[in-house]
Amino acid sequence: MKAMKKNTALWIDHKTAVLVTIEGDHTRVQHVESNAESHLKPSGGWKADGTVVAQAVANEHTADERRKHQYHTYYQKVVELLVDSTDIALFGPGEAKIELAKEIEKNKEMHKKVRAVETCERMTEKQLIAKVNAFFSEKK
Repeated sequence: MKAMKKNTALWIDHKTAVLVTIEGDHTRVQHVESNAESHLKPSGGWKADGTVVAQAVANEHTADERRKHQYHTYYQKVVELLVDSTDIALFGPGEAKIELAKEIEKNKEMHKKVRAVETCERMTEKQLIAKVNAFFSEKK
């Protein structure tokens, strides 16, 4: 018996990923939160012996490194959910979809499954399901 195709598309940004998986007539939606810190301006006071600018730059660099690790963990969670998919499509408004695609590239077998990486603004769950259905029905 032939295994059923499992097509997964997702909309992703740095805060959340919405995965839509279609397997036969069954559609499943999963949400994954990144839990990463947002880009907040550091609130540091003036230091008597140094500039607040140097302190802010150092703090921002540390925050960027921490965020990078948080995003990596987030992308790993998403990749784990994509492992058994037959075909994969990535949608999103900014850099997150590209960063996720780079993470997927590290796995040669999974990389072959990526059918699209497209810029796409935020949409409702129903709109995303409709887009995913249309995308994969065109690819048959």
